[in-house]
Amino acid sequence: MALRLMARKLESKLFPMLSFNSPLHSHATSFGFKEVREEEKSQMVGNVFSSVASNYDLMNDFMSGGLHRLWKDRLVSKLNPFPGMKHLDVAGGTGDVSFRILETINNIKRRAIQDVLEDDLMEETRIYVCDINPNMLNVGQSRALEKGRGKDKSLVWVEGDAEALRFEDGTMDGYTIAFGIRNVTHIEKVLAEAYRVLKRGGRFLCLELSHVEVPLFKELYDYYSFSVIPAIGEMVAGDRDSYQYLVESIRRFPPQAKFASMIADAGFQKVEYENLVGGVVAIHSGLKI
Repeated sequence: MALRLMARKLESKLFPMLSFNSPLHSHATSFGFKEVREEEKSQMVGNVFSSVASNYDLMNDFMSGGLHRLWKDRLVSKLNPFPGMKHLDVAGGTGDVSFRILETINNIKRRAIQDVLEDDLMEETRIYVCDINPNMLNVGQSRALEKGRGKDKSLVWVEGDAEALRFEDGTMDGYTIAFGIRNVTHIEKVLAEAYRVLKRGGRFLCLELSHVEVPLFKELYDYYSFSVIPAIGEMVAGDRDSYQYLVESIRRFPPQAKFASMIADAGFQKVEYENLVGGVVAIHSGLKI
């Protein structure tokens, strides 16, 4: 009962008159619970990720108890990577998802294929790691060097905007975005770009922190989110404000069913989603047919 009262007080302070359907005027958007002009948001989000870049994966471990590793493994298993694929990982600067995709491809047992053809396929594999923030990309490239993949031609590091990708139409076999889409200014533009660059038969996959609906679990999750995560950010990364934004941005992100409908509206078919840990995170997927 005490926890429920605490959660309700916390919610009343943090969510006054706020919901996903809260009206924003046509030239405004949300930055956490703040209303800001569209042209300001990308700079503000950029500042957040420049601040957290060096501790990004470490903080993911602390905040999720290491579960983010299993969530990303699940994401990659749904992708079904294959040798010779062209894949785009957006908002993937630290390389955490891309390394997993490449490792999966390297571990695939290719039967009845001659060694010379195997080598050709591996040469053709391209995993494009795209991020708007150069600091995040620097972290990823440093990690690639540590893993002995600094000269791996299969990994291509690209600074780019998810809302205006610099790739040709119909060139990618797969598209992933993990913990990134809630930070963009226009979700619809990101989905439209994902659809544009995918080939027919290409798969879209999004791993994102989402919404918990089970009442008691939701109260626990809200308490952890708003009381514990910012404190961990301050203790580990020396940055409370960035992690306060993180938890606020989750609450402003569309609920699972709404986001699924947005993916379908972008043209994707066979749209579905899987909740993990009761909806703490969700994996949405769709096919371009």
